[in-house]
Amino acid sequence: MDNRPIGLFDSGVGGLTVVKQVMKVLPNEDTIYFGDTARVPYGSKTRETVTKFSAQIIRFLMTKNVKAIIIACNTASSNSYDDLVRIFPDIPIFEVITAGVESCIEATKNRRVGIIGTQATVRSAAYERGIKQRMPDIRIYSQACPLFVNLAEEGWTDNDVTRMTAEIYLKEMLDGGVDTIVLGCTHYPLLKHCISRVVGEKVTLVDPAKATAMKMKKFLESRDMLKEGEGAERRFYVSDHTQSFDILCERLLKQHYTAEITDIEKY
Repeated sequence: MDNRPIGLFDSGVGGLTVVKQVMKVLPNEDTIYFGDTARVPYGSKTRETVTKFSAQIIRFLMTKNVKAIIIACNTASSNSYDDLVRIFPDIPIFEVITAGVESCIEATKNRRVGIIGTQATVRSAAYERGIKQRMPDIRIYSQACPLFVNLAEEGWTDNDVTRMTAEIYLKEMLDGGVDTIVLGCTHYPLLKHCISRVVGEKVTLVDPAKATAMKMKKFLESRDMLKEGEGAERRFYVSDHTQSFDILCERLLKQHYTAEITDIEKY
């Protein structure tokens, strides 16, 4: 038994998609979420900067006595996970890449898959390496979709601008006959309905969030670290107030939550 909360963080609102899945899979666990809304997006920043920002956030979350941390950000997962595990050896840290890789391999039938993510995630080739290690003969199409993050942060999740942007970004991989596309950024599930209409019913969209939540559940169960009792407390922190955070938080989590502004540069 361990009644301490689970910590999650992302560059902005995208990690709320992971919070949503954790709430479904582990409904009694307390959670603390930090969205770095003042410094979003991470995808165009250097690996060193992403690692610096992520370390600051983990230090903040550790002041809240979290028992484990989920990096609810593909950019930080793909660029900084190994460094963060080395810097913080005393707390379990989970990333979203592995879950996405495993879900992609389970989903594809024709071994032609697409990976979409931020520039930093695509540049890291983390998904490609993970998939190729398990399925060497697979054909992978990778595409950076940096505007998707901005559209999600603005709350433009399903309109003509978002649809036309998706059509341009996804054309090459659709022409290549992919049957599976990994949403390699936690912001992208916010655009899932729009992306689904562009790719059609024959293409499976893989969201690593659910599989990541399941990994956390198995970990806590295996170490007898589940919270005792029912009912959960949800706390949210951001580095700057944005209206889109409030709107998307309520839309995704079906309840209004107030986020507290934190000076993350202190950590």
